[in-house]
Amino acid sequence: MEILLKKDVANLGYAGEIVKVKAGYAMNYLVPQGFAVVATESVKKQHAEMLRQRAHKEAKLVADAEALAATINAQTVEVKAKVSEAGKLYGSVTTMDLAEALAAKGLNVEKKDITILSDEVKELGEYEASVKLYKGIKGTFKFNVVAE
Repeated sequence: MEILLKKDVANLGYAGEIVKVKAGYAMNYLVPQGFAVVATESVKKQHAEMLRQRAHKEAKLVADAEALAATINAQTVEVKAKVSEAGKLYGSVTTMDLAEALAAKGLNVEKKDITILSDEVKELGEYEASVKLYKGIKGTFKFNVVAE
């Protein structure tokens, strides 16, 4: 019997896949628990249409993310911080500071998606950070830490 999985099922498949299972397993466990539906012709057609629409949306998201990555790669951001006389920062530069600096340039990025590529930013100078934009698409930018 063919079924369309609504949720991931261990040792069987992932949500959105059509798999073959024994009729008893499908009708007594998977369908009543809400893990799957019987794959009739109409369900298969709906599934094919959903996959086609998802592919179209995915292509648009990838194109937008690549365009944003190209914009971010060209950026150099300046972050102001309070410094001691020895050139050490009071505190450190965080992803929140970088997200605010990018927002000032018109690039809205979540702070959770930003990764500073060096260990800690505790001195003045130039550093790099990367931004996760979409599945496997990242942008890298440089930022300068300057005295406030």
